[in-house]
Amino acid sequence: MKQIKDFENKAVLVLGLAKSGMAAARLLKKLGANVTVNDAKDLAGTEEEKALRKEGITLVSGGHPASLLDEADYVVKNPGIPYHNPLVSEAVNRNLPVVTEIELASLVCEGDIVSISGSNGKTTTTTLLYEMLKGNENKKPWIAGNIGTVACEVAQEVKAQDIMVTEVSSFQLKGTKDFHPHVAVLLNIFDAHLDYHGDRLDYEQSKGKMFSNMTSEDVIIYNSDDPVVETLAKHSKAQLVPFSASSKQSEGAYVENGWITFKEESILSLKEASLPGAHNVENMLAAVAAAKILGGSTTQIIDVLKTFNGVKHRLQFVGNLNGRKIYNDSKATNILATQKALSSFTQPVVLLAGGLDRGNSFDDLIPYLAKVKGVVTYGETKGKIAEAAYEADVSNIEKQNTLEEAVKTAYKLTEEGDVLLLSPACASWDQFKTFEERGETFIKAVQHLQ
Repeated sequence: MKQIKDFENKAVLVLGLAKSGMAAARLLKKLGANVTVNDAKDLAGTEEEKALRKEGITLVSGGHPASLLDEADYVVKNPGIPYHNPLVSEAVNRNLPVVTEIELASLVCEGDIVSISGSNGKTTTTTLLYEMLKGNENKKPWIAGNIGTVACEVAQEVKAQDIMVTEVSSFQLKGTKDFHPHVAVLLNIFDAHLDYHGDRLDYEQSKGKMFSNMTSEDVIIYNSDDPVVETLAKHSKAQLVPFSASSKQSEGAYVENGWITFKEESILSLKEASLPGAHNVENMLAAVAAAKILGGSTTQIIDVLKTFNGVKHRLQFVGNLNGRKIYNDSKATNILATQKALSSFTQPVVLLAGGLDRGNSFDDLIPYLAKVKGVVTYGETKGKIAEAAYEADVSNIEKQNTLEEAVKTAYKLTEEGDVLLLSPACASWDQFKTFEERGETFIKAVQHLQ
């Protein structure tokens, strides 16, 4: 770990505890900062408070008093806390630096950072690349970031010759200033998280911050089929390596005659690749390009492409139940993700969808429901998604209050040879804390059908 002096004897306020807040607070303490953690939830008397106190870190919980900013030199905020939060807004008004823990990770990481972002496909691509880089004794890969392992925690272990493969969200990137990946991958951009960002421009600019500090020594791997992604990439000083599922890219990754190809080198026939769906072709191309640039073994790359079974909660194959194939796509928290999931199957599909109502319509889902056998909706958006299914002339439409009830109803609509797919097209927060919790609830409900 780099022993930086940036935070020595500085007063740093960490907003939001959770995993990232705890990790950031502990790292800042190691770096010589005077750390105060603030959380809206009352944590008095909890194990977290006891642990922080023992480590010499102050915890203020149960609210966000503005007085906490009076002595602060820096603010490190949980990525999920929006900028319209009164304490964050006030910090910005006072010109205090407001960053996320990914910024801390980049400052202390000795090895090369690979950052992967996009509206969809981040987790799959990050995991694919991490697996492809394994086996190189001279360059150990580490996996971190929005995928579930806090980056500033992992970064402390990364050696100078190692590679930290990091999934980064727009929430994290918006709070960066000096974040500098050696290789950056941008998969796609479409309307997402606008309730957080306020408008599409802020969302795009947040994604683009991934490239801000890159130089001609660095590499950007970008989706040339997405004009917004291409524009953001070309504003950078870094070397550009495109990937495309629809056209030949001699300087990057593409599909030619049904083969995944990198710079004229045929890697693997798509028929042999394990991941289903057109969207996964893009994810595989991006991962292959990054792995080749980082010195990954072609043998290892091919083996991963043949055997990778997907990421948990992202088109995860749960099993075969009485001739029905069951898939858990709980990570589909927006319409595009569900569109891509539905496009992955040629079999009849019974879809379970629903969740947090962010105020959007589901009209963009209608063309993708045309071949769907049945739709069962639940949660806050059950009425809106059901209306889209009616517009698409889906023959079997049911509404339920909970996911567990929806699973029972959906199974009754299936027959042998069908696919039962959870792909909610919504965030999970109306009934669940996380999409992971929603996915686990789905799996348990399926198990109870047996």
